[in-house]
Amino acid sequence: MKIASWNVNSLKVRLPQLTQWMAQAQPDIVALQETKLEDAKFPVDELAAAGYRTVFSGQKTYNGVAILARGATPTDVVTEIPGLDDPQRRILAATVGELRVIDLYVVNGKAVGDPKYAYKLDWLAKVREFIAREHERHPNLVVLGDFNIAPEDRDVHDPAAWREQVLCSTPERQALAAITGLGLHDSFRLFEQDGAHYSWWDYRQGAFRRNLGLRIDLILLGDALKGSARAAAIDRVPRQWERPSDHTPVTLDLDI
Repeated sequence: MKIASWNVNSLKVRLPQLTQWMAQAQPDIVALQETKLEDAKFPVDELAAAGYRTVFSGQKTYNGVAILARGATPTDVVTEIPGLDDPQRRILAATVGELRVIDLYVVNGKAVGDPKYAYKLDWLAKVREFIAREHERHPNLVVLGDFNIAPEDRDVHDPAAWREQVLCSTPERQALAAITGLGLHDSFRLFEQDGAHYSWWDYRQGAFRRNLGLRIDLILLGDALKGSARAAAIDRVPRQWERPSDHTPVTLDLDI
C-alpha cells in the first residue's frame, strides 16, 4: 500500500496535476491539505473517475483537507474534535481498510510572538490529545499532512537563518515531539538520515531551483505499523510542473 500527503495549495488550480500524479504514482491513499474549496464544490466526480472515493472538510478560499482512497470509501469520519473551537477546516480523520488516517493542516503561526503563534501551540496541544485517544482506539494509526514545522535542523536549508523563527522554533519542535512521543515515528527518517531533503520551497528567489527548502510535510506511523514500512520518499517532480504548488507530495510504502 502506498500512502501520500500533498498540500496542493488550491485543488481547483491543481486538480489536473493531482490526477496526473495519481495516475503515475498509483497511491492507495492520498491526504490533501489547502484544498481551498467549499464542500459543495469539491470535485467528487472527477476524482471518482480517477478511481478514488473521497471524504473532505473544506471552506471557501482558505484551508481545507481531504482523504482520497482507491477502491474503498473512507468510514468513521471525524471533522471536529472536542475542545478545539476552530472554524477553520484543518483536521480530518477516517478509517481506510486496516488503517486509521488523520490528515492535518497545522496552523502556520505567522511569526514567533504573534497571537497566531500562541494559537498554533494551543492548537497542537489539543490535537495531541485527540491523536492520543485515536491511537488508543486504533493501533494502525497514520498521522500525516502539512505540519508547518521542520522537525530538526537537518530539515532546514539554512538552520542559522531560520533559528527560532516560526516553523523552526523550539516550542514548535517540542509540540511536534510531544505528538511523536505518543508512539509515532517520522516515516521518512526510518529510511533517510541525511539533510537537504525538503517538501516545501518558497515561490520567491528561485528557492526550488536552489533547493532552499524545508521538510514540513510528514507521514507519522504508529508503533504497530513501523515494521511494515518499506520505503519513504519526497517526489520532487510535481514541483517542477507549470503553476505548481509550493509543496510536493511525500509518500510511504507499507507492506499491509
